[in-house]
Amino acid sequence: MKKLNLVRLTAVIVMLALMLAACGNSSTTQEVESPAVTEEAQETENPEETDEKEGAESAETEETSAGGTVEITDIHGTVEVPVNPQRVVALDNRTFETLSDWGIELVAVPKAVMPADSPYVSDETVADIGNHREPNLEIIAAADPELVIIGQRFASFDEEIRAMVPNAAVINLNFDVSEEAETPDENLVNGLKNSTIALGQIFEKNEEAENLVADFDKAIEDAKAAYDGEATVMSVVVSGGEIGFSAPRTGRVWGPMYEIFGWIPALSVADATSDHQGDDVSVEAIAQSNPDWLFVLDRDAATAAEEESTPAKDVIDNAPALQNVTAVTTEQIVYAPADTYTNESIQTYIELFNDIAVALAK
Repeated sequence: MKKLNLVRLTAVIVMLALMLAACGNSSTTQEVESPAVTEEAQETENPEETDEKEGAESAETEETSAGGTVEITDIHGTVEVPVNPQRVVALDNRTFETLSDWGIELVAVPKAVMPADSPYVSDETVADIGNHREPNLEIIAAADPELVIIGQRFASFDEEIRAMVPNAAVINLNFDVSEEAETPDENLVNGLKNSTIALGQIFEKNEEAENLVADFDKAIEDAKAAYDGEATVMSVVVSGGEIGFSAPRTGRVWGPMYEIFGWIPALSVADATSDHQGDDVSVEAIAQSNPDWLFVLDRDAATAAEEESTPAKDVIDNAPALQNVTAVTTEQIVYAPADTYTNESIQTYIELFNDIAVALAK
């Protein structure tokens, strides 16, 4: 009897042991599977949040592929402009070299008032709008542009152009350096810098734009430092074999520099203008003012065929009244880059200011 009870007790103990082992296995399995179940539950608990996240990512991708827009400040205020527009019309002579250097493709330009060596002039796929006196503005509308860049010679056509391309972004980067401007020196410096930065934002060339502005600032500093503060300066425009007076402050190209660099003018005249050929002043009057330095813009070098014009240097060298002028006898004459009249870009002014700095430092 005792032996039977012992067997039964043993059987009970074995059964209890098996049950405890089964419970232990079940608990272990649950602990392993629990995190996976939790993650799955989290993914399905907020389906709306998941959809919103996926939608936001999709929208961000679409915006990136489309280029987005950037806000540009022009003479009218803030303009929303597409980034990297594919169809661009440019009408501002102050921007052509920058756009060309950055490899920006254009669909239409005013070839008649551009440097002959501009790649846009020789490109037959780029439509020609003509000059600013008799432009064919219909070509702008036909080009179906995303962006039109207005400035300088075409600034007066602003309203007409906007009416012709209502679906395009239009920016007017013009700045005033005429006799009507209160601060032509500040307008020139800030105008070139601001328009360069704006173009950099539009075409994602921010670093290139900043480098140009830095070079421009450096060129101004160097030219300013090279001037001794005492030498007298005369600036002229040579056109059609005639010498015109580029007046301090208002004269074409040179005028604003008198205040930028603190030049002492050798001659001042009343009612001076910003005429593209300079003001009428006799060569004798120029000679009598006896400038220490002579700064010359050769207008014809940028607009006429070589065989049709007399180089400005020849005009100066062959003017009898100027032969005893200090600037001539000491060869203290600086000529602006040949294409300056049709290419008043920031690059042109950097080159010109560097030339002035080198000449004055001698």
